[in-house]
Amino acid sequence: MSECTHDCSSCQSSDCSSRKSSPQDFLKPMNKYSKIKKVIGVVSGKGGVGKSLVACMLASKCAQAGLKVGVLDADVTGPSVPKSFGVTERAMQDGECLLPSVAENGVKIMSINLLLEDVNSPVVWRGPVISGVIEQFWTDVRWGELDYLFVDMPPGTGDVALTVFQSLPVDGIIIVSTPQDLVKMIVNKAYNMADMMHVPVLGLVENMSYYICPHCDEKISIFGESQIDETAKELGLPVIAKLPINPQINQLVDKGRIFDVECDEFDEFISALKGE
Repeated sequence: MSECTHDCSSCQSSDCSSRKSSPQDFLKPMNKYSKIKKVIGVVSGKGGVGKSLVACMLASKCAQAGLKVGVLDADVTGPSVPKSFGVTERAMQDGECLLPSVAENGVKIMSINLLLEDVNSPVVWRGPVISGVIEQFWTDVRWGELDYLFVDMPPGTGDVALTVFQSLPVDGIIIVSTPQDLVKMIVNKAYNMADMMHVPVLGLVENMSYYICPHCDEKISIFGESQIDETAKELGLPVIAKLPINPQINQLVDKGRIFDVECDEFDEFISALKGE
């Protein structure tokens, strides 16, 4: 192991007491036209668990509760936020800043799909370029006044997650998972990265938790019995919600009307965000 030079900018060590006690400040400043009270990241340890769905539903429920909300779609290579809200027009700019698109329910959105000429064009960029775009979505977008900005993160713990944790003043994250045997590993990866970056974990959301039979109302655990309560207890975290498998939700998302989803699972959490 090489001798410490106390220059954290060139250090590759992930386990350094000096770094933990005196972390470098990589935060990027907001522009003068934006005033965001809280930033919440929505993350997962793997793909396909419904992270974007949860981010969009949380934003919609906050807007429904009277809060001013935005969604920063940080999943640059797999953006889905505009589609969920039915936003199709390209983002505009005013000479100084990018202007977020505004969904029917008032949620402000910025996503790479709002900047592409063809939404079906793949984004074939290397990590540093993608990270730069995320930073610009924070520094160069005229967000205005928001109570909460939800950041829909890509799955995993790679470049973009690191960029968001270092460049944005993240007040906390929500970890999304599903009821499978590897749930503990999925949650732990995201939890441990947040811990390394000194970002609080607000709680866990289990998606696809169960299915209610429309004929007999039986609750069926299609993907196995939930393990989220045990995992949450071990980590000392609350379970924010257990979301069911509901074909109607998929239909509304496909129609671009995620804000019409009826779900009271987030009511308690939204009340906490409002300080009620």
